Amino acid sequence: MELQPPFRKIIHVDMDAYYASVAELDNPELRGKAIAVGGDGRRGVISAASYEARKFGVKSAMSGMLAKQKCPHLIFVKSDFARYKEISTKIREIFYEYTDLVEPLSLDEAYLDVTNNKKDNPSANDIAREIRQRIFKVTGLRASAGISINKFLAKVASDINKPNGQKTVHPEEVIDFLEELPVNKFYGVGKVTAAKMYNLGIFVGNDLKKKTLEELIHLFGKSGAHYYNIVRGIHNSPVKPNRIRKSLAAERTFFENISSEIFMLEKLDKIANELEKRMIKADTKGKTITLKIKYSDFTQQTRSKTKTNFMQKKSEFFPVVKELLYQDKITNSVRLLGLSFGNLNTIIKEPVWVQLKLQFEGY
Repeated sequence: MELQPPFRKIIHVDMDAYYASVAELDNPELRGKAIAVGGDGRRGVISAASYEARKFGVKSAMSGMLAKQKCPHLIFVKSDFARYKEISTKIREIFYEYTDLVEPLSLDEAYLDVTNNKKDNPSANDIAREIRQRIFKVTGLRASAGISINKFLAKVASDINKPNGQKTVHPEEVIDFLEELPVNKFYGVGKVTAAKMYNLGIFVGNDLKKKTLEELIHLFGKSGAHYYNIVRGIHNSPVKPNRIRKSLAAERTFFENISSEIFMLEKLDKIANELEKRMIKADTKGKTITLKIKYSDFTQQTRSKTKTNFMQKKSEFFPVVKELLYQDKITNSVRLLGLSFGNLNTIIKEPVWVQLKLQFEGY
């Protein structure tokens, strides 16, 4: 099956080891060394690692203790989110020089739709290269990019020539590219799903493509339809500027596991204070409050309750938090507690975005 035009021109820009690179930028003595952002101490968790550290198996979400075992010469640096946000703002200003259709995913990555762009440049590949050069000139940091006809392909492509590179998947190359792509490289296919696919004899896109829609839905539920479409190059989600926040959370990992529900309530009281500050700062209210519990064996549980009225202040939602904590007996020690709001009032304000379908040439 051949994909039919019109085709969009989507760029996914992803900063290279962003947090670690910012640390190197601010402290040149760290350049070329194995560094980890966060994670220092017995219970800390790594939020980012330099490429030199990654060679030893250090990665985000890993405990600092395990990271140090893997890389004894690892250097820990503290997170500096104010600095990350400051530089991220400069990077986004560069994006807006080319298009207003910018969808930030985080401080260090974003989608850009350059089908129509402010530079009247017909080549998305040239635009991506120019953006990466501008980012380096303005910030001193390097970025990678993926370019293709939809967000899924652009996201996958941006990882191929990292760091400091880019990859374009032209419209006529999409089908062959996806058929040869290992399934664990498909964005959204995690380790568990990949292992399940391997057991089913699905190793590359072409293997996935041989499965019918009915088979994939039976095997993977709702995700089956998604896999059926993306392996055929079909992903129609537009780039959405001003993404609507769907949840807001605060959590804390403890230096010592705690077993007493009284102590847990004390910790939740402080977490609730932080959540209230974030809700007020974001001018947001929510109806669903969720309690997240991570146990000492790293198993995780969530407990949620939805109210009919929107809540923002701690005095409104903390009684619900107490209900959730005492809802069931906690039989294991706890290493992390978190609170989050969902069902936010921002969602009901969500605009409808219409993507114009116009045919353009040049990648």
